Amino acid sequence: MTTRRSRGDGGLHWDEKRQRWIATASLGYDPSGRRIVKRGSGKTKTEAKNKLKEVLRDHEDGLAIAPTNYTVENAVNDWLMYGLAGRDKRTLEACTSLSRTHVIPALGARKLRDLSAEDVDRWLTDKAKTLSTRTLQGLHSCLNRAVKRAMARDKVKRNVVELCSVPTGQSGRPSKALTFTQAEAVLKSAEKTSMYAYIVVSLLTGARTEELRALTWDHVFLKGQPDTDPPIPPHIAVWRSVRAGGDTKTRKSRRTLALPDRCVEALWDHWVDQGWDRYAAGDKWEENNLVFHSDVGKELDPSHVRRAFRSAIGKAEGVNPAEWTPRELRHSFVSLLSDKGVPLEEISRLVGHSSTSVTEEVYRKQIRPVIQTGATVMDDLFKQQPER
Repeated sequence: MTTRRSRGDGGLHWDEKRQRWIATASLGYDPSGRRIVKRGSGKTKTEAKNKLKEVLRDHEDGLAIAPTNYTVENAVNDWLMYGLAGRDKRTLEACTSLSRTHVIPALGARKLRDLSAEDVDRWLTDKAKTLSTRTLQGLHSCLNRAVKRAMARDKVKRNVVELCSVPTGQSGRPSKALTFTQAEAVLKSAEKTSMYAYIVVSLLTGARTEELRALTWDHVFLKGQPDTDPPIPPHIAVWRSVRAGGDTKTRKSRRTLALPDRCVEALWDHWVDQGWDRYAAGDKWEENNLVFHSDVGKELDPSHVRRAFRSAIGKAEGVNPAEWTPRELRHSFVSLLSDKGVPLEEISRLVGHSSTSVTEEVYRKQIRPVIQTGATVMDDLFKQQPER
């Protein structure tokens, strides 16, 4: 004998219009007195019941909104649209490019609730065959943040991406530094070019490219302060960057650097040349008080600096311009100081790193690998007597 369901237990019926079985369950009433009804649909009775069980499990777990058709693409697009608000334009462009090129084509059609750690592992392993480790980290970060946002909005129970590690990808372009002979050749080749002052200041102070592009004349003191006690030599205040908000990369990156004589001379000449640039541009000139600028006074973009740099060093003996970038002038600064025996702590202060460990990690190929202080002292203490 078939027993009747209790009131509120729900039911199972055929929806002629949708051509699907509909399973329903009543879960009581909301604060306004309306009945809470959960539904699951399927082409068969069994499928409809199973869908209803999933909906009820989600409800018990606190997932009031857990759509079964919500995909990885939906989650990524939602994160790109709302999760990056207020971020730097370049950050938004980079995340969008990674997501549109690599994440969505490979995983976008997958339902988010069905995405597994194995899916992510296989995807990252496949990408590791052609992409660098740095790019893989970016891909993992984009997907991880998108799913984390979806989880916070009850779209999925857990974030499986956090359970996956980033594999080692293809080796990227190795960083390198100019030798002293190459550095002299670069400076000689750049003379009488518009990039000469930029190259001299970057190579001889170690300032980052984004710091030099944001440098203004208000922060350049070519005369120093000779009347103070003790006198303050010519210097630049590295307080700004082209990063979002205009801040330097870290708090310790905000530093004041004394200028070598060659930098002072190059900047004086550059200041004079800028006057002629302003005159030639006429009404097109935009006054931003920038030290390094475009033909009409605007801020330089990275590609502009890179092209002009390679053109300026085109005649440098022993240097292939296509193999060098402006950021490697900073690497060369570190290498030249290390070769001269400058302590790591002092180099770290000059380049604006938060600690010496950062300097060792970033410039491990440029730092002198052999610590000679102990051997030098011991040689002085225990001098070997000459044989008679």
